[in-house]
Amino acid sequence: MKKCYLILGMIVVALYGKPQAPDSTYNKRVIPKTEIEILYSMYGQQGDHSAITGGKGTEQLTIYAPGFELTFSGSRSSFSIDAGTDVISSASTDRIDDVISSASRVDMRTHADVQYSRRSRKEEMEFSIGTGFSLESDYLSFPVRIAFAYTEPDNMRQVQIAFSAFFDDLRWGRLNPDYRRPVTLIYPAELRYKEWFDIYRRYSYNLKTGFVQVINQRLRIGIYPEVILQKGLLSTPFHRVFFTNDSLRVENLPEKRVRVPLGLKVNYFAGSRTILKGGYTFYHDDFGINAHNLELESAIKITPLLTISPFVNLYTQTGSIYFLPYAQHDSEDQFYTSDYDLSAFNSVKAGIGIRWAPFAYWSARNIFDEVQLRYAYFTRSEGLAAHMLSASFRFSREKGENAYKK
Repeated sequence: MKKCYLILGMIVVALYGKPQAPDSTYNKRVIPKTEIEILYSMYGQQGDHSAITGGKGTEQLTIYAPGFELTFSGSRSSFSIDAGTDVISSASTDRIDDVISSASRVDMRTHADVQYSRRSRKEEMEFSIGTGFSLESDYLSFPVRIAFAYTEPDNMRQVQIAFSAFFDDLRWGRLNPDYRRPVTLIYPAELRYKEWFDIYRRYSYNLKTGFVQVINQRLRIGIYPEVILQKGLLSTPFHRVFFTNDSLRVENLPEKRVRVPLGLKVNYFAGSRTILKGGYTFYHDDFGINAHNLELESAIKITPLLTISPFVNLYTQTGSIYFLPYAQHDSEDQFYTSDYDLSAFNSVKAGIGIRWAPFAYWSARNIFDEVQLRYAYFTRSEGLAAHMLSASFRFSREKGENAYKK
């Protein structure tokens, strides 16, 4: 008689059984698995407060982003590769140069990340490391990530610690066929008569901790304190700022920023068909921004194969002490920006996700796991609006013999 056991933990593994003689020995063994997820997303926005043109002008932007994630899972370790390309078409970026419809209108970002994870023999502890890169015409970033998690033997409590560092070079030229190397920072066309900055690197350090507690069979709560330190060139060199005396300069911000988010997440299993998820984050930084973010989502199982997930995200923030709109900065100001990402605003993002998970075998070991579609509409009180659509397809392949042996 064949039996099937499902283990929910760091990895989902299927085990198969055969009849055993009374004196036989039972050995549990994890079946190695390979998973591949193919992703595609589109993002389009409209607005009239472009920082490139000093706080007014088109923010039209379209991004097409194909990618994939490949994961190899074993009995105690896993290895994953996540890679993709973003094709970016931006009307506002086109205004960096003198020539409209120039090459700067279309940009491309290529990125890849790798991660290795290892669990202890009793699966109470997990350690992971990762790195990768992100490359654009005027940007190169190398991240380093280290994470550790400890789960108590009764699975009622977990502690997480993660550290990441990003090393960024903001010079342009790597993707230009005439250079193929970093050359210079990119300034607006009419402001290239001098070098506005004598640095071109940015460093970001992120320490995030998590404390997860299972209250009962239905309720789980997590608290996530975090500290982020950024140093180096935090200004965007091609952002213009206009002043009350009609002068024009490149955006200038401090070379250090400390950011402190504090998050709370709650998962509630309302029944066999419904899971409710909620999250709240308070944010503060030394640019003078305080923010509140509320996330609400539910996963409703319509059939054993089909789940829908409506969600909404409500956000509000105060403005930075360095922000003023177009042509309102005083020429005596030391730091200044007209980037509306640093202004005071409220925003709403709402949408729905659809997940179809047949877990269907198309051959002995190959499984079609799931399809996910997700759509969201985003709007901000100062006029920015965006549509987001993503799709993912996940497949897996199991390896090895049956999981029960005499």
